[in-house]
Amino acid sequence: MILKSLRTYFKDELLGYYPDTEIESFFNMLSEQILNMKRIDISQNLYAVVSGKKYDKFQKAITKLKNYEPIQYIIGETEFYGLPFKVNPSVLIPRPETEELVQWIIDCHSKQSEESELNILDIGTGSGCIAIALAKNLPNAKVYALDVSEKALKTAKENALKNNVEVEFVQGNILNLCHAELVSASQKFDIIVSNPPYVRELEKEMMSANVLDQEPHLALFVEDDDALLFYRKITELSSSVLKPNGYLYFEINENLGTHIKELLANNSFNDIELKKDIFGKDRMIKGIKSNSL
Repeated sequence: MILKSLRTYFKDELLGYYPDTEIESFFNMLSEQILNMKRIDISQNLYAVVSGKKYDKFQKAITKLKNYEPIQYIIGETEFYGLPFKVNPSVLIPRPETEELVQWIIDCHSKQSEESELNILDIGTGSGCIAIALAKNLPNAKVYALDVSEKALKTAKENALKNNVEVEFVQGNILNLCHAELVSASQKFDIIVSNPPYVRELEKEMMSANVLDQEPHLALFVEDDDALLFYRKITELSSSVLKPNGYLYFEINENLGTHIKELLANNSFNDIELKKDIFGKDRMIKGIKSNSL
């Protein structure tokens, strides 16, 4: 089959499943991986012959896309903060709003990291995207990353190697982890950051099928009657393991900003700032641990 016919077949097969622009994007991404052709190469080589083995790879991708498997899982990688990351169903696919959180931290601490070593802890690291992006962009940062999932940590370690950064990964459940287990490894932290599970069960119906059916629920959902579970536990732990005037950063559910702001205030955090993402949604928050604690 020639490339032009393959492109037409690919689009026809996925018509009705996805918008035209998204189908085109999928084809370009798969072509880069399978055919080693970028978008401009495709337009210049429409009559190139695609071998049977490569055609079969496109066919398998079509089947997966019809089942709403995310294209990032099909390809096995994605980009986050300009860096390449391996992804698979054991980790969440990094989101643009998380890039905004990373940018906020870098903007606030780049000068500080040039002058002294920063101890940073990423809780619920998943693919390692936050920890690795910070390690890559903050000089003198000593970064630790915690996750409950052994499979997620395996992927995160591969991503650290892929991006040539050093991150110390720790397996543990934040819901029953004592502060001594963290402090013994690192002294205390200058920065703690987390993008914890924050989607309430009642919000499932608003989610697309490729997220709801494919991405790990362990990293996504929290019970409706205790939506602040992870925020509360991390905030309480941070009171013990953050240095005086240390920073706590969260990515948050847009509907819980006021509640998380109160949570931080009630745990002696000062200078609390709720920040909107580029879509105008409350998506990030930071607080500074009281110097008196």
